[in-house]
Amino acid sequence: MASVLWKRPELQILSEVSDGLEAVQKAKELEPDLMLLEIELPNLNGIEAASRIRQVSPGAKIIFLTQNNDKEVVAAALITGAHGYVLKTDAGSELLTAVAAVLRGDEFISSGIKRSKSRETEDI
Repeated sequence: MASVLWKRPELQILSEVSDGLEAVQKAKELEPDLMLLEIELPNLNGIEAASRIRQVSPGAKIIFLTQNNDKEVVAAALITGAHGYVLKTDAGSELLTAVAAVLRGDEFISSGIKRSKSRETEDI
């Protein structure tokens, strides 16, 4: 997904990490404006990492970039204080929009999540 971000010269990738514990440590060290997190990270899942990141770098905005579209996981991610949730299947068309929205102070939810929610309500 870094290749999508390189399309915007004003965005600078400071670090990439391999697990949740490292994400928390880098947030503390670098105090980034924005972090992209996966839900399913080794050693510390993304939701728990986001919760810790909120403590060590409260100014960092968090977007989850994941394949997980389970409504309970999405809700838990947003409750941790995440500002965005983008499905990897939608990232090519939505990631830059999500980043811009979140940096503006808006929340962004992937259209794939919105479609899933509307399908569920149709069954009720």
